[in-house]
Amino acid sequence: MTIHKLISALLLSAAAAHAVAAAPGHEAITTQQVAAAMANVGMQISPKQVELLSDVVANTPAPALKIRSMEPMGDHRMMVRLDCAQPEQCVPFFVAVHFGLDSDARSASADLRTVSTNSDEFPSISHPRAAANAPTIRSGAPATLLIEGDHIHIRLAVVTLENGSVGQVIRVSSKDHKQVYSAEVIDGSVLRANL
Repeated sequence: MTIHKLISALLLSAAAAHAVAAAPGHEAITTQQVAAAMANVGMQISPKQVELLSDVVANTPAPALKIRSMEPMGDHRMMVRLDCAQPEQCVPFFVAVHFGLDSDARSASADLRTVSTNSDEFPSISHPRAAANAPTIRSGAPATLLIEGDHIHIRLAVVTLENGSVGQVIRVSSKDHKQVYSAEVIDGSVLRANL
């Protein structure tokens, strides 16, 4: 699937989500509700740090939200997957949580690296520190490629074609090896490229 097809699919799903948001009987899920769900697992963030990546609605007002997973995105951001505690109330959705460079945000970001809760909620998060000479990611390793552009964020499963360290640009390919990308190593499993 080409980048253009992925972008088209994302735009169509955003339009569909917008149409659902306008339907009567649906309640918008807010950044305040997401921040409260994060507080329930011990991470204090403000609603201003939450970016809803699409219009998210529930069929009841103020549903209980559960965090299912969190992944670092680089640039002081985390991708968080949430859904309603009662699955029939809403579909799973993603938000981006932003952390600035002030001391409060740095401590919150450090907290994210060490969060560990019941595996039914989401897996523990850790950032392994590479040895001085060892690459952060090795050739042939599975990884996640985050492709970013203006208002577009695409996440692809890829395979690395080269060893690399944090900040280094390496080649990666789609799992079917039909597409090759150049991407910056963010950590041991995440790379980033721009549109």
